[in-house]
Amino acid sequence: MFERFGAVFHQPGTHAFILRSLLGLIDDRHAHFNSTLYQLEPDVKDAPGALRDLTATRTIALLTDPLLLRRGPADAARFDDVEDFLLRVRSTLHLECGRNQNVLSHELQERTAEMLGYPGAEPRQRVERLMSDYFRHARIVSRSLEWARRTAPVPVGPNLGVSRDGVRFIDPAQAARNPASWLGAFQAALDGGTEVSEEALSCIQQHVDRYRADDFFVDARDRSALLRFLKPRPGLYARLSQMHDCGLLGRVFPEFQAISWRVVRDFYHKYTVDEHTLLTIRNLERLITTDAADRMRFRSILLDLQEPELLVLALLFHDVGKWRDDDHALESVHMAEHVLDRLHVSEDARETVLFLIRHHLRMSLAAFRRDTEDPDIVKQFAALVGTEERLKLLCLMTLVDIEAVSPETLTPWKAELLWRLYVDTYNHLTQRYGDERIERNEAGLNELLANTPEDVTPSEIAGFLEGLPQRYLNVFPREAIYRHIWLARDIKPDEVHLSLERKGAVWSLAVATLDKPFLFSNICGVLSSFGMNILRGHAFTNPNGLVLDAFEFTDEERFLELNRDAHNQLLKVMQDVVSGRADVTSRLRGREQGILQARSAQRFTPVVHTDNKASGRYTILDIVTGNALGLLYRISRVISQHGCDV
Repeated sequence: MFERFGAVFHQPGTHAFILRSLLGLIDDRHAHFNSTLYQLEPDVKDAPGALRDLTATRTIALLTDPLLLRRGPADAARFDDVEDFLLRVRSTLHLECGRNQNVLSHELQERTAEMLGYPGAEPRQRVERLMSDYFRHARIVSRSLEWARRTAPVPVGPNLGVSRDGVRFIDPAQAARNPASWLGAFQAALDGGTEVSEEALSCIQQHVDRYRADDFFVDARDRSALLRFLKPRPGLYARLSQMHDCGLLGRVFPEFQAISWRVVRDFYHKYTVDEHTLLTIRNLERLITTDAADRMRFRSILLDLQEPELLVLALLFHDVGKWRDDDHALESVHMAEHVLDRLHVSEDARETVLFLIRHHLRMSLAAFRRDTEDPDIVKQFAALVGTEERLKLLCLMTLVDIEAVSPETLTPWKAELLWRLYVDTYNHLTQRYGDERIERNEAGLNELLANTPEDVTPSEIAGFLEGLPQRYLNVFPREAIYRHIWLARDIKPDEVHLSLERKGAVWSLAVATLDKPFLFSNICGVLSSFGMNILRGHAFTNPNGLVLDAFEFTDEERFLELNRDAHNQLLKVMQDVVSGRADVTSRLRGREQGILQARSAQRFTPVVHTDNKASGRYTILDIVTGNALGLLYRISRVISQHGCDV
């Protein structure tokens, strides 16, 4: 039990919390003594410079840096002498008074000086020598405590603390033996809005050449930590620059080292290739906090990204191919493949990063050198990106890449052209996505057939995809499509096949069944009845009546996390409602009448717009209104009640 408690207790977060609490208690206690140790009748336990301060000083060292006091104003021997003196004085007070007496009053000063054997012909002389010793020892404690408070690093991670000069290693020798922990220093600096100390950078620079790239990512936690570190936010450019300067970035990614201080002479670029690359990331992080009117529209795209760290990863390697004079985009893709192999990223993330690197020049070519008012140009570009998410990523990549060429390169006119292409392509993807059907020679279909699992036949793939829009192949990665095929296999009219998966904070639900009235609406209703926040939904139907509905949602009430049988409960209710055995209306009504829901409801006039021209197959319905429980359920139910398909 003690060992388990110790493992839980000795965590950086726990130590930091105790340290903050301890410092607050010290300040409160000192305030009772006007924050001065020079009391004529001192409390040898609680006063500044007394026993509690001595214990607090040692506790600060134990919580932050066990070797802290060795570098302090008093060595260990002097600190022990101080403790011995204060304990002898306090013990004398207890013995003389027969109780817990800690105030060294004038009367007790005379008796204490006599009992401790201070010399002097008169009591006054003995007391003066006693009190002189007391203040001398108390001053040592007070100075040591003040020094510890100034210099003690606040624990922010294993073997990491933050002090006035930034994040440093508590034990540099231990850090030198554990290169996988080095990234934690930069993550802690990023989290704390500070920098990595020169001491830590020197330690890394001294030992970095001893290690290979694989030594920095020992397990999946290290690889996940890197992706978390690459999420764009203020300070990322500065931390990456520090990593580059001390040699860590090039050692972690030898591919990046190839462009260190690389000069490409042309009429456009003003910086070395490595600095241009890092500046793209600085431009991205500045976009997060911008208040410039012409950048707010791009900022909204960035804040809407599902995995912005993939954009940073692509930016890091989009120009590494410039170490050669050939087609740098293709060489960059080849080099990035090795990085992604080492990081073991998911297949979907891998394809996204490689897509961005391979095509990082395509949007600028289309926006600045083509007539984007030509519908065919927009259609071709939409076919290239395939999904709104890739469009957003490529748009931002193009923006920050051009800005990093030189301060004058991205003119307001070019920014406007880029935005127009983004809007036109987005409208094409979202308003006409269902018009184009999967063809037999579709590239995505051929890729599916070429990588078919052993338990899936080509005819089964063809039958499942028949009549589905091309968008389906763009929205879902290959492995997800195979799972959908398995989900729909041998389905009967009264059956509902479901799958529920989690990716970070987002849950994915896939529902396969034969077409039924109010199907989409009922699924939305069940999710809302469990308090789920629906982020997006897709509805696909093939000519055989097979329906595949896919939803992404967040569980803000943590129902699925906190309840042991929550998964089965959600899927059971979903099956009952979709198959017609249960009614979702009563479930929603109970939640809508809840006190919390009633308080959070916001009401304002909704705006509804219909468009019958953008798509040749569908009516597009745009609705702007306040968020509310069951909103998508109510909208889709009204559509179904009027005999229309969602």
